[in-house]
Amino acid sequence: MEMKNRAAATDYDTKRNAISPRRNSVFTAIDFDRDGKQIGYFHVPQSPHDDAWGTVQVPLAVVRNGPGPTILIEAGNHGDEYEGPIALGELLREIDPKDISGRIIAIPAINVRAVEAGTRTSPVDGLNFNRTFPGNFNGTLTSQISAYVHDCLFPIADYFLDLHSGGSSLMILPSAIIEPSPTAEGHRLNIKATLAFGAPTVVMVDNLGETRTSTAAANLQGLIVIGSEMAGGGLVSPDALDICRRGIRNVLKHAGILKGEIDRPANANARVLKVPGSEGYIISDEDGVFEPISLLGDFVKKGDIAGRIHFLRTPQREPVTLYHPIDGIVFAKRQPGRVRPGNCCFVLANEYQEALANEELIR
Repeated sequence: MEMKNRAAATDYDTKRNAISPRRNSVFTAIDFDRDGKQIGYFHVPQSPHDDAWGTVQVPLAVVRNGPGPTILIEAGNHGDEYEGPIALGELLREIDPKDISGRIIAIPAINVRAVEAGTRTSPVDGLNFNRTFPGNFNGTLTSQISAYVHDCLFPIADYFLDLHSGGSSLMILPSAIIEPSPTAEGHRLNIKATLAFGAPTVVMVDNLGETRTSTAAANLQGLIVIGSEMAGGGLVSPDALDICRRGIRNVLKHAGILKGEIDRPANANARVLKVPGSEGYIISDEDGVFEPISLLGDFVKKGDIAGRIHFLRTPQREPVTLYHPIDGIVFAKRQPGRVRPGNCCFVLANEYQEALANEELIR
Protein backbone atom coordinates (compact mmCIF):
# COMPACT_ATOMS: atom_id res chain seq x y z
CA MET A 1 0.00 0.00 0.00
CA GLU A 2 1.49 3.32 -1.08
CA MET A 3 -0.25 5.66 1.37
CA LYS A 4 -1.84 5.11 4.80
CA ASN A 5 -5.04 6.78 5.93
CA ARG A 6 -4.91 10.24 7.47
CA ALA A 7 -4.49 8.92 11.01
CA ALA A 8 -1.11 7.46 10.02
CA ALA A 9 0.01 9.94 7.40
CA THR A 10 3.37 9.64 5.70
CA ASP A 11 5.63 12.66 5.24
CA TYR A 12 4.32 12.92 1.70
CA ASP A 13 0.73 12.96 2.93
CA THR A 14 1.41 15.78 5.39
CA LYS A 15 2.30 17.99 2.43
CA ARG A 16 -1.25 17.78 1.09
CA ASN A 17 -2.61 21.21 0.23
CA ALA A 18 -5.35 22.15 2.65
CA ILE A 19 -8.63 23.11 0.99
CA SER A 20 -11.42 24.88 2.86
CA PRO A 21 -14.73 24.25 1.09
CA ARG A 22 -16.24 27.38 -0.37
CA ARG A 23 -19.74 28.27 0.70
CA ASN A 24 -22.21 26.26 -1.36
CA SER A 25 -25.70 24.77 -1.45
CA VAL A 26 -24.86 21.24 -2.66
CA PHE A 27 -26.16 18.51 -0.33
CA THR A 28 -26.36 14.73 0.02
CA ALA A 29 -28.03 12.24 2.36
CA ILE A 30 -24.99 9.93 2.16
CA ASP A 31 -22.89 9.65 5.31
CA PHE A 32 -19.24 9.40 4.20
CA ASP A 33 -18.17 8.02 7.60
CA ARG A 34 -20.72 5.22 7.90
CA ASP A 35 -19.68 1.62 7.27
CA GLY A 36 -21.52 -0.35 4.61
CA LYS A 37 -22.67 0.42 1.07
CA GLN A 38 -24.72 3.52 0.27
CA ILE A 39 -25.88 4.47 -3.22
CA GLY A 40 -27.67 7.75 -3.76
CA TYR A 41 -26.95 11.24 -5.05
CA PHE A 42 -25.47 14.58 -4.33
CA HIS A 43 -27.92 17.31 -5.21
CA VAL A 44 -26.99 20.51 -7.03
CA PRO A 45 -29.83 23.02 -6.61
CA GLN A 46 -31.00 24.50 -9.91
CA SER A 47 -33.88 26.77 -10.87
CA PRO A 48 -34.83 26.19 -14.52
CA HIS A 49 -38.10 27.27 -16.11
CA ASP A 50 -40.00 24.09 -15.20
CA ASP A 51 -38.63 23.49 -11.67
CA ALA A 52 -38.11 26.60 -9.59
CA TRP A 53 -36.66 24.83 -6.53
CA GLY A 54 -35.38 21.63 -8.09
CA THR A 55 -32.01 19.90 -8.07
CA VAL A 56 -29.82 17.98 -10.49
CA GLN A 57 -29.12 14.59 -8.93
CA VAL A 58 -25.59 13.32 -9.52
CA PRO A 59 -25.20 9.58 -8.72
CA LEU A 60 -22.90 9.05 -5.74
CA ALA A 61 -21.91 5.89 -3.86
CA VAL A 62 -19.81 5.23 -0.77
CA VAL A 63 -18.57 1.79 0.27
CA ARG A 64 -16.74 1.79 3.59
CA ASN A 65 -15.35 -0.76 6.02
CA GLY A 66 -13.40 0.68 8.93
CA PRO A 67 -10.14 2.61 8.77
CA GLY A 68 -7.95 2.68 5.69
CA PRO A 69 -7.25 4.70 2.58
CA THR A 70 -9.94 6.45 0.57
CA ILE A 71 -10.16 6.30 -3.21
CA LEU A 72 -12.37 8.55 -5.30
CA ILE A 73 -13.34 6.91 -8.62
CA GLU A 74 -14.98 9.04 -11.27
CA ALA A 75 -16.54 8.04 -14.59
CA GLY A 76 -18.77 9.82 -17.07
CA ASN A 77 -16.52 12.87 -17.08
CA HIS A 78 -17.55 13.06 -20.73
CA GLY A 79 -20.97 11.72 -21.57
CA ASP A 80 -19.95 9.81 -24.73
CA GLU A 81 -17.36 7.63 -22.95
CA TYR A 82 -18.97 4.40 -21.82
CA GLU A 83 -16.54 1.75 -20.53
CA GLY A 84 -15.82 3.55 -17.26
CA PRO A 85 -19.46 4.06 -16.20
CA ILE A 86 -20.31 0.45 -17.10
CA ALA A 87 -17.37 -1.03 -15.17
CA LEU A 88 -17.88 1.23 -12.16
CA GLY A 89 -21.59 0.39 -12.00
CA GLU A 90 -20.72 -3.32 -12.05
CA LEU A 91 -18.24 -2.83 -9.22
CA LEU A 92 -20.81 -1.05 -7.08
CA ARG A 93 -23.38 -3.81 -7.59
CA GLU A 94 -20.91 -6.61 -6.89
CA ILE A 95 -18.63 -5.38 -4.13
CA ASP A 96 -19.22 -6.45 -0.54
CA PRO A 97 -18.03 -3.95 2.11
CA LYS A 98 -16.47 -6.77 4.12
CA ASP A 99 -13.99 -7.33 1.27
CA ILE A 100 -12.44 -3.89 1.63
CA SER A 101 -10.48 -1.91 4.21
CA GLY A 102 -11.06 1.79 3.95
CA ARG A 103 -13.44 3.66 1.69
CA ILE A 104 -14.49 3.85 -1.96
CA ILE A 105 -16.26 7.02 -3.11
CA ALA A 106 -17.66 6.45 -6.60
CA ILE A 107 -19.32 8.84 -9.04
CA PRO A 108 -20.26 6.75 -12.10
CA ALA A 109 -21.94 9.56 -14.09
CA ILE A 110 -20.31 12.74 -12.83
CA ASN A 111 -21.26 14.85 -15.86
CA VAL A 112 -24.77 13.53 -15.49
CA ARG A 113 -26.59 15.67 -18.07
CA ALA A 114 -23.92 14.87 -20.69
CA VAL A 115 -24.17 11.16 -19.80
CA GLU A 116 -27.93 11.28 -20.30
CA ALA A 117 -27.45 13.01 -23.68
CA GLY A 118 -24.46 10.91 -24.82
CA THR A 119 -22.45 14.05 -25.55
CA ARG A 120 -18.95 15.13 -24.60
CA THR A 121 -20.11 18.47 -23.22
CA SER A 122 -23.08 19.29 -21.05
CA PRO A 123 -26.27 20.18 -22.95
CA VAL A 124 -27.18 22.48 -20.05
CA ASP A 125 -24.33 24.98 -20.37
CA GLY A 126 -22.15 23.67 -23.23
CA LEU A 127 -19.15 23.20 -20.94
CA ASN A 128 -16.57 20.42 -20.99
CA PHE A 129 -16.56 19.21 -17.37
CA ASN A 130 -12.87 18.37 -17.68
CA ARG A 131 -11.94 21.97 -18.38
CA THR A 132 -13.77 23.58 -15.44
CA PHE A 133 -11.64 22.81 -12.37
CA PRO A 134 -11.42 24.12 -9.67
CA GLY A 135 -15.02 24.98 -10.48
CA ASN A 136 -17.30 27.72 -9.28
CA PHE A 137 -20.24 27.28 -6.90
CA ASN A 138 -21.69 30.50 -8.32
CA GLY A 139 -21.29 29.32 -11.90
CA THR A 140 -23.38 27.12 -14.18
CA LEU A 141 -24.21 23.48 -13.44
CA THR A 142 -20.97 21.97 -14.76
CA SER A 143 -18.80 24.39 -12.77
CA GLN A 144 -20.83 23.73 -9.61
CA ILE A 145 -20.29 19.97 -9.93
CA SER A 146 -16.53 20.36 -10.43
CA ALA A 147 -16.38 22.76 -7.46
CA TYR A 148 -18.04 20.13 -5.25
CA VAL A 149 -15.56 17.47 -6.35
CA HIS A 150 -12.65 19.88 -5.88
CA ASP A 151 -13.64 21.32 -2.50
CA CYS A 152 -15.55 18.50 -0.81
CA LEU A 153 -14.35 15.16 -2.23
CA PHE A 154 -10.68 15.59 -3.16
CA PRO A 155 -9.77 16.69 0.41
CA ILE A 156 -11.10 13.43 1.92
CA ALA A 157 -9.46 11.12 -0.65
CA ASP A 158 -5.96 9.65 -0.91
CA TYR A 159 -6.28 8.26 -4.45
CA PHE A 160 -8.14 9.50 -7.51
CA LEU A 161 -8.97 7.18 -10.43
CA ASP A 162 -10.43 8.99 -13.45
CA LEU A 163 -11.97 6.68 -16.08
CA HIS A 164 -12.08 7.96 -19.66
CA SER A 165 -12.44 6.71 -23.22
CA GLY A 166 -11.83 8.44 -26.52
CA GLY A 167 -15.42 9.57 -26.88
CA SER A 168 -17.14 10.18 -30.20
CA SER A 169 -14.24 12.02 -31.83
CA LEU A 170 -11.23 9.80 -31.07
CA MET A 171 -10.11 6.20 -31.11
CA ILE A 172 -7.40 5.66 -28.49
CA LEU A 173 -5.24 2.68 -27.59
CA PRO A 174 -6.74 1.21 -24.40
CA SER A 175 -4.34 2.71 -21.88
CA ALA A 176 -3.65 3.65 -18.32
CA ILE A 177 -2.66 7.31 -18.11
CA ILE A 178 0.09 8.81 -15.96
CA GLU A 179 -0.74 12.33 -14.82
CA PRO A 180 2.53 14.23 -14.16
CA SER A 181 2.72 15.45 -10.58
CA PRO A 182 4.20 18.78 -9.48
CA THR A 183 6.48 16.91 -7.03
CA ALA A 184 9.04 14.18 -7.70
CA GLU A 185 7.60 11.92 -5.00
CA GLY A 186 4.06 12.48 -6.19
CA HIS A 187 5.12 11.64 -9.73
CA ARG A 188 6.76 8.41 -8.58
CA LEU A 189 3.61 7.38 -6.71
CA ASN A 190 1.43 8.25 -9.70
CA ILE A 191 3.59 6.14 -12.02
CA LYS A 192 3.57 3.15 -9.71
CA ALA A 193 -0.21 3.28 -9.15
CA THR A 194 -0.84 3.69 -12.89
CA LEU A 195 1.34 0.70 -13.73
CA ALA A 196 -0.65 -1.32 -11.17
CA PHE A 197 -3.78 -0.74 -13.32
CA GLY A 198 -2.35 -3.35 -15.67
CA ALA A 199 -3.28 -1.95 -19.08
CA PRO A 200 -1.23 -3.16 -22.07
CA THR A 201 -0.22 0.42 -22.85
CA VAL A 202 0.70 3.13 -20.33
CA VAL A 203 1.05 6.72 -21.51
CA MET A 204 2.07 9.89 -19.71
CA VAL A 205 -0.13 12.73 -20.94
CA ASP A 206 0.13 16.27 -19.61
CA ASN A 207 -2.58 17.77 -21.87
CA LEU A 208 -0.07 20.45 -22.94
CA GLY A 209 0.15 21.70 -19.36
CA GLU A 210 -3.62 22.09 -18.93
CA THR A 211 -4.50 22.78 -15.27
CA ARG A 212 -8.31 22.72 -15.50
CA THR A 213 -8.70 18.91 -15.70
CA SER A 214 -9.87 16.81 -12.79
CA THR A 215 -6.58 14.88 -12.66
CA ALA A 216 -4.46 18.04 -12.68
CA ALA A 217 -6.60 19.52 -9.90
CA ALA A 218 -6.30 16.32 -7.85
CA ASN A 219 -2.52 16.40 -8.32
CA LEU A 220 -2.38 19.94 -6.98
CA GLN A 221 -4.11 18.71 -3.83
CA GLY A 222 -1.54 15.92 -3.42
CA LEU A 223 -3.66 12.88 -4.28
CA ILE A 224 -2.16 9.84 -6.00
CA VAL A 225 -3.71 10.08 -9.47
CA ILE A 226 -4.44 7.41 -12.09
CA GLY A 227 -6.22 7.92 -15.40
CA SER A 228 -7.41 5.68 -18.19
CA GLU A 229 -8.39 5.89 -21.86
CA MET A 230 -10.49 2.93 -23.00
CA ALA A 231 -10.84 2.85 -26.81
CA GLY A 232 -13.54 5.29 -27.99
CA GLY A 233 -15.36 6.19 -31.17
CA GLY A 234 -18.62 6.52 -29.23
CA LEU A 235 -18.70 2.70 -28.98
CA VAL A 236 -18.35 0.13 -26.21
CA SER A 237 -15.28 -2.06 -26.78
CA PRO A 238 -15.56 -5.48 -25.07
CA ASP A 239 -11.77 -5.78 -24.85
CA ALA A 240 -11.35 -2.30 -23.38
CA LEU A 241 -14.21 -2.93 -20.96
CA ASP A 242 -12.41 -6.02 -19.65
CA ILE A 243 -9.21 -3.99 -19.21
CA CYS A 244 -11.18 -1.34 -17.32
CA ARG A 245 -12.92 -3.86 -15.04
CA ARG A 246 -9.63 -5.48 -14.10
CA GLY A 247 -7.82 -2.14 -13.81
CA ILE A 248 -10.26 -0.69 -11.28
CA ARG A 249 -9.85 -3.71 -9.02
CA ASN A 250 -6.07 -3.69 -9.48
CA VAL A 251 -5.83 -0.08 -8.34
CA LEU A 252 -8.03 -0.87 -5.32
CA LYS A 253 -5.67 -3.73 -4.44
CA HIS A 254 -2.60 -1.55 -4.99
CA ALA A 255 -4.03 1.01 -2.57
CA GLY A 256 -4.66 -1.68 0.03
CA ILE A 257 -8.43 -1.13 -0.08
CA LEU A 258 -9.48 -4.37 -1.78
CA LYS A 259 -8.13 -7.71 -0.59
CA GLY A 260 -6.31 -10.05 -2.93
CA GLU A 261 -3.42 -10.08 -5.38
CA ILE A 262 -3.11 -7.71 -8.31
CA ASP A 263 -4.16 -9.42 -11.57
CA ARG A 264 -1.55 -8.45 -14.15
CA PRO A 265 -2.04 -10.14 -17.52
CA ALA A 266 0.99 -11.14 -19.54
CA ASN A 267 0.78 -8.01 -21.70
CA ALA A 268 0.40 -5.55 -18.81
CA ASN A 269 2.60 -2.45 -19.25
CA ALA A 270 4.04 -3.84 -22.48
CA ARG A 271 4.45 -0.26 -23.74
CA VAL A 272 5.25 2.68 -21.47
CA LEU A 273 4.96 5.85 -23.52
CA LYS A 274 4.80 9.60 -23.30
CA VAL A 275 3.05 12.16 -25.48
CA PRO A 276 6.03 14.48 -25.98
CA GLY A 277 4.15 17.76 -26.26
CA SER A 278 2.66 19.81 -29.06
CA GLU A 279 4.93 18.08 -31.60
CA GLY A 280 3.02 14.84 -30.93
CA TYR A 281 -0.25 16.26 -32.33
CA ILE A 282 -1.31 16.44 -35.97
CA ILE A 283 -3.89 19.22 -36.35
CA SER A 284 -5.94 19.88 -39.45
CA ASP A 285 -5.57 23.23 -41.19
CA GLU A 286 -8.29 22.35 -43.69
CA ASP A 287 -12.06 21.93 -44.01
CA GLY A 288 -12.69 18.59 -45.69
CA VAL A 289 -12.86 14.82 -45.22
CA PHE A 290 -10.11 12.98 -43.36
CA GLU A 291 -8.65 9.75 -44.78
CA PRO A 292 -6.38 8.11 -42.19
CA ILE A 293 -3.45 6.10 -43.54
CA SER A 294 -1.79 5.13 -40.25
CA LEU A 295 -3.57 2.79 -37.82
CA LEU A 296 -3.74 2.80 -34.04
CA GLY A 297 -0.63 1.25 -32.56
CA ASP A 298 1.46 1.68 -35.72
CA PHE A 299 5.09 2.66 -35.27
CA VAL A 300 5.74 5.57 -37.61
CA LYS A 301 8.75 7.59 -38.65
CA LYS A 302 9.04 11.34 -39.07
CA GLY A 303 7.95 12.22 -42.60
CA ASP A 304 5.76 9.14 -43.11
CA ILE A 305 2.35 9.83 -44.64
CA ALA A 306 -0.24 9.97 -41.84
CA GLY A 307 -3.38 10.65 -43.88
CA ARG A 308 -5.04 12.92 -46.39
CA ILE A 309 -7.77 15.55 -46.36
CA HIS A 310 -10.09 15.48 -49.36
CA PHE A 311 -12.32 18.24 -50.75
CA LEU A 312 -15.53 16.71 -52.01
CA ARG A 313 -17.10 19.89 -53.43
CA THR A 314 -14.00 20.70 -55.46
CA PRO A 315 -12.95 17.42 -57.09
CA GLN A 316 -10.35 19.22 -59.19
CA ARG A 317 -8.42 20.08 -56.01
CA GLU A 318 -5.71 17.66 -54.93
CA PRO A 319 -6.03 16.33 -51.36
CA VAL A 320 -3.74 17.74 -48.67
CA THR A 321 -1.33 15.15 -47.33
CA LEU A 322 -0.59 14.99 -43.60
CA TYR A 323 2.85 13.82 -42.46
CA HIS A 324 3.99 12.48 -39.12
CA PRO A 325 6.09 15.16 -37.39
CA ILE A 326 8.11 12.78 -35.19
CA ASP A 327 8.99 9.11 -34.75
CA GLY A 328 6.49 7.39 -32.47
CA ILE A 329 3.48 5.16 -31.96
CA VAL A 330 -0.01 6.19 -33.02
CA PHE A 331 -1.75 6.62 -29.67
CA ALA A 332 -4.96 8.29 -30.86
CA LYS A 333 -6.72 8.79 -34.19
CA ARG A 334 -9.68 10.93 -35.18
CA GLN A 335 -12.89 8.95 -35.61
CA PRO A 336 -15.25 11.14 -37.71
CA GLY A 337 -14.37 11.65 -41.37
CA ARG A 338 -15.40 15.30 -41.41
CA VAL A 339 -12.67 17.69 -40.30
CA ARG A 340 -12.40 21.44 -39.81
CA PRO A 341 -9.40 23.65 -39.08
CA GLY A 342 -8.17 22.93 -35.57
CA ASN A 343 -9.43 19.34 -35.38
CA CYS A 344 -6.99 16.78 -33.96
CA CYS A 345 -6.29 14.01 -36.48
CA PHE A 346 -3.55 12.02 -34.71
CA VAL A 347 -1.67 11.93 -31.41
CA LEU A 348 1.74 10.27 -31.30
CA ALA A 349 3.64 8.96 -28.30
CA ASN A 350 7.14 7.60 -27.83
CA GLU A 351 9.00 5.66 -25.15
CA TYR A 352 8.91 7.15 -21.67
CA GLN A 353 12.49 6.62 -20.63
CA GLU A 354 12.09 7.79 -17.03
CA ALA A 355 9.65 4.98 -16.22
CA LEU A 356 11.41 2.40 -18.37
CA ALA A 357 14.68 3.05 -16.56
CA ASN A 358 13.15 2.46 -13.14
CA GLU A 359 12.87 -1.30 -12.69
CA GLU A 360 11.31 -0.92 -9.25
CA LEU A 361 8.34 0.89 -10.82
CA ILE A 362 7.66 -1.47 -13.71
CA ARG A 363 7.85 -4.72 -11.75
